Amino acid sequence: MILKGMVGLKNKHFFILLFCSFLSTMVGMGQSAPTQKKIHIEHSDSTEFEKDFNPDIYVLRGNVVFRHDSTFMYCDSAYLYDKVNSLEAFDNVRIEQGDTLFIYGDYLNYHGNTAIAELRYNVRMENNDVTLLTDSFNYDRNKDIVYYLEGGILIDSLNELSSNYGQYELNTKLACFQENVRLNNPNFVLTSDTLNYDTNTKIATITGPSIIESDDGWIYSSLGWYNTETEESKLYDRSTVVSEDKNKFVTADSMYFNRLSGDGEAFSNILINDTAKKFILTGNYSYFNEKTDFAFVTDSAQFIEYSQKDSLFLHGDTLLLLTVGENDREIKAFYGVRFYRTDLQGICDSMQFNTRDSLLYLIQDPVLWNTDYQITGDTIVLFFNDSTIDRVHVINHAFATEQVDSTYFNQLKGKLLYAYFDGGELYRVDVDGNAETIYYPVDAPGVFIARNKTESSFFSVTVENREPVKIVIWPSSSGTSLPLPDLTPESKFLKDFYNYDYLRPVDKSDIFIKKHRKKEDTPPPRKIRNFE
Repeated sequence: MILKGMVGLKNKHFFILLFCSFLSTMVGMGQSAPTQKKIHIEHSDSTEFEKDFNPDIYVLRGNVVFRHDSTFMYCDSAYLYDKVNSLEAFDNVRIEQGDTLFIYGDYLNYHGNTAIAELRYNVRMENNDVTLLTDSFNYDRNKDIVYYLEGGILIDSLNELSSNYGQYELNTKLACFQENVRLNNPNFVLTSDTLNYDTNTKIATITGPSIIESDDGWIYSSLGWYNTETEESKLYDRSTVVSEDKNKFVTADSMYFNRLSGDGEAFSNILINDTAKKFILTGNYSYFNEKTDFAFVTDSAQFIEYSQKDSLFLHGDTLLLLTVGENDREIKAFYGVRFYRTDLQGICDSMQFNTRDSLLYLIQDPVLWNTDYQITGDTIVLFFNDSTIDRVHVINHAFATEQVDSTYFNQLKGKLLYAYFDGGELYRVDVDGNAETIYYPVDAPGVFIARNKTESSFFSVTVENREPVKIVIWPSSSGTSLPLPDLTPESKFLKDFYNYDYLRPVDKSDIFIKKHRKKEDTPPPRKIRNFE
C-alpha cells in the first residue's frame, strides 16, 4: 500500500496569506492558466510498476530525477502517479529552478497540473541571498509564491524574520508575515503580529501593533515603514518614540524618525512628555532629536509643567526644548507667550524656563498676576521651589498694583522690585531705587480714608492676609495724603500705571486666545534684556 504523506493545508491561514499583500494578489491574477505539461522521468537507478495495485503508478529508487517544464526535482525514492500527473518524493529531496532557486526537504508532494509543490520536514529554500527554513512549505510555481503554515524563518543578508505564517514572492522579493512575527537585526529587534518585508530594499512595512526595541530606546507603531538598513522610518496612527531611559516619549499622528541620528519630525496632535522632569510639550509640528533631547514645537504649541497638583499651562507661537548638561532642560517660548495656573498667570513676548535652578524668565512687556496683584517691568524673573512660586524679581521699570476696589489700586513703583511668597500667597514686597507708592488705608472693610503717596530710595511692605502690617521706608521719605473727595483722576495713579486685567488668561484654554494691548496702554520701547 502506497504511503500518502502529504500534510493537509490549513485553509484559513492559506487564504489570509494570499491577501496579505495587494501586490502579490495582483501578480497572481495576472498569471496565465496553470500549466498542464507532463512530469518526465529523467533518471532512476530502478523503475517498477505497481501491476497488482495500479499500473499507472511508477516506483522509482536510487538517484531519482524528475523534470517538469524547466524545474528539476531530485530524491532517493519516489512514486510517480502518471495518470493524475503528480508525484511523491522521499529523502534528500531537492528542487532546482534555474540557477537561483533551490529547495531542500525530506518529503515532496508535487502536483503537475497545478504546478504546486508541497514539501515537509527540514525544508530549506535558497533564493540568491534569501534563505527560508520551515517544516511545512508550499510552492506555487504559477504565481511564483512560497508560503509556510506552521512556523518558519526567513533569512537575508541583514535580517532574520520568524513567524507562525509567512509568504514570500520570488519575483518581487516581497514577504508577508503573520502571528508572532519577530525581525532580528544586529542593532534592534522588531516584534509584531503582521509585517510585510522587502528583501531587496530591506524595508519592513508595519501593518499591525509593533514594537522596535534597541539599546537607544523603543518605537511603538501600528502603521508605517521602517528601513532596517538605514534605520529611517515613517510612522502613522499615533506612533510613539521612547528614549533609552524610558523617561521621554514623543507621540504624534504621524512622524519621520531616524534612529541612528535621533532626528525626527512629528505632525499633528504632538505630545512630548518628560516623565522625569514632569513637563509636556504639545503642538501640531515638531522637529526633535531624541539623542540630544532637543525639540522645536510650533502651531498651537503648549508647555505643561505638572510636577504639582496644580499644573502650569503655557502657550507661545514657538517652543524650544534644550538640554543643558546631562540632566537639565531649558524651555524657551517666543512670540505671544501666555500662561495660566490657578495661583499665577502671565503674558510676555518671550520666556525661558530652566529646570536646573527652577527659574522662569519673562522678557519684553511682561505682565504677571497673582490673585489681586499685577506686576510689570522690563524683565520678570520667577524663582520656584519644588514648582511652587518662591519669589519674583522685577528688573527695571518695576510696577506692582493691588486692586482694592473697582477704582482704587494700591501701587508700588521703582527700579527693582522683589516679591516674596509663602504657599502661593504674597507676604512681602521690596522696592529698590526711586521707590514711589500710593496706598489707600481703610477705616473698615470697604471704607477708604484717604490716598497716601510717598517717595523714597527704598520701600518694603510686609503683608498678612493680604493686608499691610509693616512698612519700612529708607533712608528718608516725602509724602502727601489727600482725602478722597479731593482726588482727581490723575492723582489716583502713579505715572505709567496700566491696568492689564483684560489681557489676563482666565483658564488653561484661554492661553491660546490672542489678546492685544490697547493703544493707550502700550509703554514706550525699552531695551530688552537677554538671558543666555
